[in-house]
Order: sequence, then structure tokens, then C-alpha cells
Amino acid sequence: MSLFKNLFPDECIDSAYSIDYGGLFDEGYRGIIYDIDNTLVPDNAPADERSVELLTRLKDMGYKCLILSNNDIGRVKSFADMVGAEFIFKAGKPSKAGYLKAMEMMGTDMATTFFVGDQLFTDIWGANRAGIRNFLVGRIDKRERTHIIFKRVLEKPIMFFYRLSLKKGTSEDK
Repeated sequence: MSLFKNLFPDECIDSAYSIDYGGLFDEGYRGIIYDIDNTLVPDNAPADERSVELLTRLKDMGYKCLILSNNDIGRVKSFADMVGAEFIFKAGKPSKAGYLKAMEMMGTDMATTFFVGDQLFTDIWGANRAGIRNFLVGRIDKRERTHIIFKRVLEKPIMFFYRLSLKKGTSEDK
């Protein structure tokens, strides 16, 4: 199990839209880094009313929000512009460099920033490498590009061990 612990999320939640953002703000969090595809909208979809409303509400609460994506500038900039967030494209996730740059851009640090994404091998691993709290969310749409489908197959045994570690109470020893 320890072999996979860097891929284990801090928390699993059904949706980016069901996170207790108010509670996290009360805990002192001020920066949120988001993935886009299958985290906030279906794969390759533009920002929708729900994603715009969420990020507007979060910014009104006092959060800084940033989009961190491995996609190209066209995809990431158009989405970020629609939701009113800063962005980093071609982030190289799971490298921690993009996460560190995101915190620098938002003026936050590891203790005041969390990450929200839908994939273990890019999103969660990168957030763990950067030392920030993270949430693995359920994907929005089952239709995905072939390389993502392949990664989903590889995620299954890791999630098995993650759930097993929760039952044994060992997920805290990341």
C-alpha cells in the first residue's frame, strides 16, 4: 500500500460542486487550484452556467481561484476567461512546478491552498508532490479520450488500496 500513497487523495468527494467551501474558508484556505475537464465541466466542454456561478461565488467569499491544466492555451484561456480565473496551461502535471507557480500567482502557500481534480496520475499525484491538500472528485462524464480511459484502468487498483487504507485507518500516514 505504501507504494501507492503518493497517489492517494486526501479526500474523495462526488463533485467539485459539493465541497464545503465555506468550512474550508473558515479553516484558513484562501486559494483553490482546479483542473478543468471532468472536474468542472465534461471533457473539452466550455464553461457553463454552473462553473461560472461556482467560481463567482468563491471569489465573492474571498478565494483566489486558478485553473491548472495540461491542455493548450486555447482550451485553458477560453475556459479561464469565462469563469474569471487566472490560469496555467501546459502545466506538466504531475510535476509540482505548476502547483508552486499557481500558489505564487495567487499569493497563497501550501497551508492556505487546496487542489480539486479528477485524475490520480496527474492531478492528485502533482498536488501531493507540491504538498497541498487535495480532493479527488468523481468525473462528470464517462466519455473521455482514449489515453484518459487507459489511465482510468490503472487507477482502479490504486483506489482499491486507498479504500483499504481508509478501512484500516492508515490513510493519514501519507
